[in-house]
Amino acid sequence: MDCTRVNWEALDALIIDFVTSENLVVEEDACANSSPSPSSSPCISSSSYHARLIIRRIRNSIESGDIQNAIDTLRSHAPFVLDDHRILFRLQKQKFIELLRKGTHEDRVAAIHCLRTCVAPSALDAYPEAYEEFKHLLLALIYDKDDQTSPVANEWAEKRRYEMAGLMSSVLRASLQAYDPLFSMTLRYLISIHKGFCFHQGISSAVSDLTHRLLLEERDPPATPLESMYEAPPFDEVDIQALAHAVELTRQGAVDSMKFAKGDLFQAFQNELCRMQLDVSVLDELVKEYCIYRGIVDSEMQMITGPVKRNQSEVTHRLSRDCSAEIDLNTSQHSDVEDYSMLDGALVNDSEMSSKEGGEVGSEPTNVSEDCSNSWSNKCENTRALVRIRSHMSCESNKRKRWRGKIDETDRLHDPSFSKTETGINPLENKYEIALALKELVSRGMVAEAGNEISTMDPDFFTQNPVLHFHLKQVEFLKLVSAGDHNGALKVACSHLGPLAANDQSLLKTLKETLVVLLQPDGNTTGKDLPLNDLANTLQVSVGNRLGIEEPQLMKIIRATLHSHTEWFKLQMCKDRFSNLLKIDSLKEVNTDLIGAIKSRSNKENNANLSSQLTTTSSSTMTSEDGGSSSLMMTTQTSSREALWEESAILKVMEFLALSRSDAIQLLSQYNGNAEAVIQQLFG
Repeated sequence: MDCTRVNWEALDALIIDFVTSENLVVEEDACANSSPSPSSSPCISSSSYHARLIIRRIRNSIESGDIQNAIDTLRSHAPFVLDDHRILFRLQKQKFIELLRKGTHEDRVAAIHCLRTCVAPSALDAYPEAYEEFKHLLLALIYDKDDQTSPVANEWAEKRRYEMAGLMSSVLRASLQAYDPLFSMTLRYLISIHKGFCFHQGISSAVSDLTHRLLLEERDPPATPLESMYEAPPFDEVDIQALAHAVELTRQGAVDSMKFAKGDLFQAFQNELCRMQLDVSVLDELVKEYCIYRGIVDSEMQMITGPVKRNQSEVTHRLSRDCSAEIDLNTSQHSDVEDYSMLDGALVNDSEMSSKEGGEVGSEPTNVSEDCSNSWSNKCENTRALVRIRSHMSCESNKRKRWRGKIDETDRLHDPSFSKTETGINPLENKYEIALALKELVSRGMVAEAGNEISTMDPDFFTQNPVLHFHLKQVEFLKLVSAGDHNGALKVACSHLGPLAANDQSLLKTLKETLVVLLQPDGNTTGKDLPLNDLANTLQVSVGNRLGIEEPQLMKIIRATLHSHTEWFKLQMCKDRFSNLLKIDSLKEVNTDLIGAIKSRSNKENNANLSSQLTTTSSSTMTSEDGGSSSLMMTTQTSSREALWEESAILKVMEFLALSRSDAIQLLSQYNGNAEAVIQQLFG
């Protein structure tokens, strides 16, 4: 398995945008007092969503054979599309076939009327071959729809519905700028690259089952440019090749796509990505699983009603009451595990009360005298741990969304009411909350508290995760140095960092760099704004594994496809022109350098003392240095990869031989960069 690190916070942002854009979630407040109306419905969230809803309605109508409804919807919402006589003719042809398909006398009369008043007139203005197609269509009047040998068997085939529906979707998406959310396009692209990379390298993929279920082989037909665009000026060959290889088009297909997008490479790229079909139901389930795991939406175990709801409120009140005792985070850095005994006792009292009331929290009354040993699977200890962990954090609740899911809104503009799903699951047993709360502690820099809680629940956890333990203690060390407590920091180093590094030689270098921080002048070392997200995410995964929580499948897909993306463009010896548009660069930006962050901040603070005197000079110097380093990096990369041969030679071989960039470069290397020699050799 690859060890690609992923910026999960960047993925969170893409996912939140996706679920919001697709109306897959609803705010808790909207659920609590919902009396749905067209004006207050959360489905009316953006013009883009409305446009996608219209496209979905038209697509569904065509796929079900209701062509007239599709035409009526187009006239109401996108009448300009019907100004394209090519599209109008194809719709009218399909309408004629669907009327005949019904088989009744009345529908046959209506079909003939459609021929006279709709199909024939539109054939005259559609395209040169349209009238011949019209005359051929008349054969459907005498050949049965079930006759597979008839000359109009293709016209009768139901697949024509799906081809027509796909074409309309492509045209409307581009015309209305109703592209799918960014995450959906990014996922299509990454999976496509992943499949191509695995095929090219002859290797199997650990996520092949998921990717094949998610990204279908079928694509919507391309939207063809109007005849007036046929004389468009020639496009840059670099753009044509970039588009063709990014979305697996022929060169002519890439040219046509550029024409339809009026020369806009990135619009053409988005048009082509949205033609790729995703299994929406599979995607939604993967996203839902990820959202629960990351705490973006409430888990299913929290969506409860009935008798359990009252006890959930009691527990929430208990947690809030515990939280209201303002805990000084600075003084709690070294708090021992035993400091939580009062909270434990308070919670036991609640448990006793619940058992006396009949044990409504669970299926059986909670016996406070049962053995609450340290174990991830122990209900009592998990409950106590959750109270203790939350007591460290401020009372500001992290507002989560409620999963709404796909609802058929193609025939209505209002949402149904949202009711909480009734289950018999005790929310206190929600292990997701423990993993999320521990992750939150670490992301806030409260690593000592997180470590104490984990050790309380599972004394063997850090024995089995020594590297994670080292990095948590490293953060604790840095924060103590930042607070000026050098003795406390050295105690952490002697008790934990030293022994851990002695058992793992790979940690020695990091340990030395960490100890150097002690030499920083007082006040120049800060423990704030350390890059802790990656460490917090690693902790969540490790704790989740111990709790029996499987890592979301979407995380496996993203990790594998990002690795393939990196390796693929190493082979192509160029940078991906679309990675910034799709936020792929952001997904790969993971900062784990704690020492570097401290040095950087220290340097900034030192430089700030001179900024008032040297503002102009430092500004020009920074510009020069930034530009120089960037230029140097680009030059090094170019000289080592792309500038082996002339760019024009690479493009020429790619164009004439329809090869990938890496294959073209390999061929050129055999002929000393002479493109003509390569082409002559292969065609000679």
